[in-house]
Amino acid sequence: MPPKPSQKIGRNELCPCGSGIKHKQCCLKNDDVWRGQHQASAQLAQKLQAFAFQHLAAELPAAWSDFNQQEAPPPLEDDPNQAEIFIPYFLFDWAPRPGSPRRPPGRGVVAQAFLRQEEASLPQTERLILEQALTQPLSFYEVVRSRPGEGMALRDVLIGGEVEVTERAASRFLRPGDLAYGQLCELPGCTTLGRLAPLCIPPERKPSIVALRTSLRKKIANQNRPLTVADLILHREQIRTVYLDVRDRMRTPPTLANTDGDPFVQHTLTFRTGSAHAAFEALSPLASGISKQELLQRAEVGADGALQTVEIPWLKKGNRMHQSWETTLLGTINISGRSLMVEVNSEKRAIRIRKEIEKRLGILATHQKTVTTRPDLTNKQARPGRPSSAPAAALPQELQAELQQQAEDWIHQKVPALGGRTPLQAVCDPEGQELVLALLLGWERQNEKVMDPHVFRPDIKAIRRLLKLPNEFEGS
Repeated sequence: MPPKPSQKIGRNELCPCGSGIKHKQCCLKNDDVWRGQHQASAQLAQKLQAFAFQHLAAELPAAWSDFNQQEAPPPLEDDPNQAEIFIPYFLFDWAPRPGSPRRPPGRGVVAQAFLRQEEASLPQTERLILEQALTQPLSFYEVVRSRPGEGMALRDVLIGGEVEVTERAASRFLRPGDLAYGQLCELPGCTTLGRLAPLCIPPERKPSIVALRTSLRKKIANQNRPLTVADLILHREQIRTVYLDVRDRMRTPPTLANTDGDPFVQHTLTFRTGSAHAAFEALSPLASGISKQELLQRAEVGADGALQTVEIPWLKKGNRMHQSWETTLLGTINISGRSLMVEVNSEKRAIRIRKEIEKRLGILATHQKTVTTRPDLTNKQARPGRPSSAPAAALPQELQAELQQQAEDWIHQKVPALGGRTPLQAVCDPEGQELVLALLLGWERQNEKVMDPHVFRPDIKAIRRLLKLPNEFEGS
């Protein structure tokens, strides 16, 4: 653990990072190196940007389009955070059209023009930083270990290999298992992130990056060799395409669907009926597997014995998505006097239940209105490849056990992110296991955001045990 800011570590004391050597020969020395390189990098960036805006400012819109791989992307002013990854692209990678996506290293016209003009006057460290920016590839890195405020151990997901980087800011919010799109800057005595996209990619997005790795490997399959830095440079447009796709998907609210695969839209249908008793007699068969007597146990009756209110769960046998489910709840029917209200979560179910009610009750039911409500997903992230785990009501122990069983049934379900395999099948090979671990870690991160004690949070460790996987994140 890094020392607290108030702690003072003597130069000759053992370094608190755990290296076993003196502080002056370890992190203190690295700090001095990092500060010098950080200052040189800032000075170089200032010079380069001044040069670019003086000579090539008119090219910015074209470069922004090329970066986004769109003819008319939203203006950069609407997305200022992207300047952190776009401006380095403009300075070090961009070339005017027409140009082949197979650009050789060092094609960046801005940096090349600057280098021709200023090379003789550039300090050595600035020249080294510039060379690294022109020749190192951009890749996707997975955080293996983190020392917040100091640095991280990163693994290149595309070509493999682990590297320790000194990184003050990003290490404060990137956690083990998170992914980042960026570029290393390897200088004597210190490796840093020369570029870093302003996007913390959560673990569950890793399947897209692994699919990219598979695609790149296919391109060199007949060469009988692993992917190299040269491959990443050659295919940098394809790599950026995946970054842009992940970025845009993370910004797009997910489309929720029920277990029939229909878009989730809450529908509340209201009817006027002849009587509560007539409605109950006609609609009680819709509660598959539940007898009239069981339904009436929770009903309310008047002093004269007449039925007043009753709830009928609309159930069907089995479930297409979850094979272990005996029944599926399609909606809820509430009868209160001569009023009938039905709640379902899709348009298809709303159409179907209205037809059922009008067929079964005939002239004894008059449809009054249907109200639809779409879920607000603006502050939620998609959770691909796993079942829902957040019923809103207080949960009795029996229901928690049932929901946990449903969550554990995930290991037997075919998951698109796993290539249509079940998690139980996928963990049998290294790449599949890598994907399953990423999905489970993403699920755990979503659990952390659930603050309501009445909301169910599945035991992911139990699922890991069923799959014989480690209980903690281990860089794969």
